Amino acid sequence: HGAEAGYDDYQALLRHPGVDAVYVASPNALHAEHTIAAARAGKHVLCDKPMALTIEDGRAMVDACRASGVKLGACFHLRHHPAHKEMRRLIQSGRIGEPTLAEAQWVSGTRGLAQPPPRPALQGWWEDPNLVGGGATMASGVHCIDLLRFLLGKEVTDVVALTDGQTEARPLEQRACITLRFQGGLLAQVSAARMAPDPRNDAVIYGTNARLSALGTMSMAFGGELEQADGGTVSRTRFPKGNMYRSMVEAFQEAVRQGGEPDASGLDGLRCIEITRAAFEAARTGRAVRLSGD
Repeated sequence: HGAEAGYDDYQALLRHPGVDAVYVASPNALHAEHTIAAARAGKHVLCDKPMALTIEDGRAMVDACRASGVKLGACFHLRHHPAHKEMRRLIQSGRIGEPTLAEAQWVSGTRGLAQPPPRPALQGWWEDPNLVGGGATMASGVHCIDLLRFLLGKEVTDVVALTDGQTEARPLEQRACITLRFQGGLLAQVSAARMAPDPRNDAVIYGTNARLSALGTMSMAFGGELEQADGGTVSRTRFPKGNMYRSMVEAFQEAVRQGGEPDASGLDGLRCIEITRAAFEAARTGRAVRLSGD
């Protein structure tokens, strides 16, 4: 790739005077350590999701980047799918009326298997609860949660969840159903799983006047279509080409150059941590969890 240098010590990398920004893609439990070190070295940080495993670490990351005057962005590539951008625009314009119900699902498709196939050696940390922090929720559920916040432009106030994990015998869930209450009372359902054949990975927003559906867009690959349904009239727009990851990196670069906040910002990453922690607590206790809102 034409790399100028390589390192086996990230502190040595951070001392490189030609490095302006770093992308943190280490195991989830190490994101805070690496981000804070980069911030103290004066480097802007684009951090993979989930931004951290605890609210305390997430806040420390935000504070460290603020103190050093560097940007902190969270890797939520689904914000950069044109179908999702158009959904957000239509919702904000009042096109569908008042949003009343929302759904987002991202399921990995597998057929004929009782357990997910083993990961390659370099991805083995995804099976270590101390490094990954969660199963399907950390793999795809966090993307669903962030996308709903992005589309609706509202914050979550209450969380209820059921999973097949979060127990001593099975700490990492393979399936999770999370219900969110947003400001104003709107209810939303998030479904994340690693074991289901032929999944329909969609995001749907129901309004008082119309329905918006992003069909097949919840993915690492670009594609899918946007469906608008209004009083029996249905229109569809397809999106066959594009690169959400490139758009995400370019948007972060533009924020660094222009001085604006990344989309998604460190605060967006922190909000997602708060929601996922609440979901795991709800799954363990069987009780709804109210977010503090601070």
